[in-house]
Amino acid sequence: MTLIDTADDGPTLFLIAGEPSGDALGARLMAAARNLTGDKVRFVGIGGEKMIAEGLVSLFPMGELTLFGVFELLPHLPNLIRRIDQTVSEITRLRPDAVVGIDSPGFTVRVARKVRAASPDIPLIHYVAPTVWAWKPKRAAKYAAIYDHLLAVLPFEPPYFLREGLPCTFVGHSVVEGGAGKGDGTRFRERHGLAPTDRVVAMLPGSRKGEVSRLLPDFRATLEVLRPTHPDLVAVVPTVATVRDRVAAAVADWPVRTLLLEGDADKYDAFDAAEAALAASGTVALELALAGLPTVIAYRLNPVTVALYRRLIRVKYVNLVNLMLDRMLVPELLQQDCRPDRLAAELGRLLDEPEARQMQIDGVAEVARWLGQGGTPPSERAARTILDVIADHRPNDRQAGEQRP
Repeated sequence: MTLIDTADDGPTLFLIAGEPSGDALGARLMAAARNLTGDKVRFVGIGGEKMIAEGLVSLFPMGELTLFGVFELLPHLPNLIRRIDQTVSEITRLRPDAVVGIDSPGFTVRVARKVRAASPDIPLIHYVAPTVWAWKPKRAAKYAAIYDHLLAVLPFEPPYFLREGLPCTFVGHSVVEGGAGKGDGTRFRERHGLAPTDRVVAMLPGSRKGEVSRLLPDFRATLEVLRPTHPDLVAVVPTVATVRDRVAAAVADWPVRTLLLEGDADKYDAFDAAEAALAASGTVALELALAGLPTVIAYRLNPVTVALYRRLIRVKYVNLVNLMLDRMLVPELLQQDCRPDRLAAELGRLLDEPEARQMQIDGVAEVARWLGQGGTPPSERAARTILDVIADHRPNDRQAGEQRP
């Protein structure tokens, strides 16, 4: 497939997303860029349903890049290499005003490296800085050798790249553009027939099969410990399609009334109705922070995996809220500490001690501001930065203009 030629009345952005989270980021970025340019912008590249709905002409289905793990990847490796070469060829033919890789470094970095060698005057931008603060710090220098600009989603990330000479702009985390912090607890209680005395706790065991299998038994046992002293507890369990059946089977015999939820709207309403949460480590911790919901973080991995990670990981905390604050605000109970008695003690403290609840609420409010809540949307900051990078490169482009087809 050959994409349409570049626009004459505005910039052309070649966007590359390789997984659903990147597709969502890309779609928001596209909407913001259209708004900033008065709809005088064209999008080509690789993306999923959300980006296509925003007007992307996709070179091939994004699903071909959504591969996880070495064993899943190996059978597809020849096609992946072919798609990398196809993408580079199309970029060098189109000569877009900028190439923006959205996360998915396994594909986007390889494409960028080849484009840099073939067409060094095309601006290369990467959206979502690699977590060099957590592991593999040498990636900062690798990115500096390839890219013209980096868009960071966490406020403490830019210095890691600036010291390598790579311009890096903090734009904010896209989680603030979701519905966390905008839920309606009253609506949730009415929809699910909850009594005024019912005390809601959100239980979030993760979205991967391994996570829910390891954590759900501990979550159930935690409720068993709490039930005698908290007889009015109602557990709400947001889940996703990939693990829904597994979660539904596990919560069917939980010791308190349990509501299985699907969809973001019900989840965010539940956050507003809840008094506390017990959650697997992950992006959901940021959603809970934006919702101002006091939380306990739990996680358990295979001991061999943990032993390997401990040799590589360079951070003190697993929760991004704690990392940003550089202190243990949100309790983290990991591995051998992830036990029902410990989980129940921490969750019970949040339910019973107003001071403990307020301390978390105040702390996560600061994190929410850092992430961009209440300010310019991250997608708009990202789009504006990309347009600025294009503007900065245009004087150089004029010198090379006669060489363009």
